[in-house]
Amino acid sequence: MILIKPSYKIEAINGADLLLMEAAGRTCYKSESKGDPAGFLKSKIRSKHLTIIEHGSMTVRFIADRGFTHELVRHRMAVYSQESTRYCNYSGGVAFIIPPWVNVPEGEYNVAGRAYDDATDSWLNILWLAEQVYSGLLKAGWTPQQARAVLPNSLKTEIVMTANFREWRLIFEQRALGLTGKPHPQMLELMIPLLEEVKTKVPAIFDDLEIINK
Repeated sequence: MILIKPSYKIEAINGADLLLMEAAGRTCYKSESKGDPAGFLKSKIRSKHLTIIEHGSMTVRFIADRGFTHELVRHRMAVYSQESTRYCNYSGGVAFIIPPWVNVPEGEYNVAGRAYDDATDSWLNILWLAEQVYSGLLKAGWTPQQARAVLPNSLKTEIVMTANFREWRLIFEQRALGLTGKPHPQMLELMIPLLEEVKTKVPAIFDDLEIINK
């Protein structure tokens, strides 16, 4: 089996130049641009006129575990394309995501000759067993969509997500800033650095979202 760390990649940002959103917003007021689209948009965000920033969007590719994506897809105002355990055949080796509270190296794992703390060893052993059972079920004639029943939340998956800027602000508020309750550690692991990056790429839209505790 393969152990990997989670990651993300911004695939595209639509609206980073801000001009489209400013033009759309000024339609509401029949006002003329003053050459400061960032200032205009920041003022509308402060006044909660957030429909304007729905004209901008961002696409992000996440590599994470199934538990992460189960939470992510709860955000309904978005489009998702996810690696399918129904159609993907992992007979060549199953990949699992290393959570932030587990200290093991990335790479191919050999169950023999490795010893960590008891909890880590238990987690690794159950992943190894899941891979063995999964492979055995495929050899016995089960299809991937049948054999996937034994795969745990730690299974690596890849998901591409597109959402408008208003939805991304909500996601960051809930999954990075914890405004509705403490986020899961695996959410924080990816959402905080993602927010830090988009604050540099589209500051007018995200700069007011302050990361207090990392």
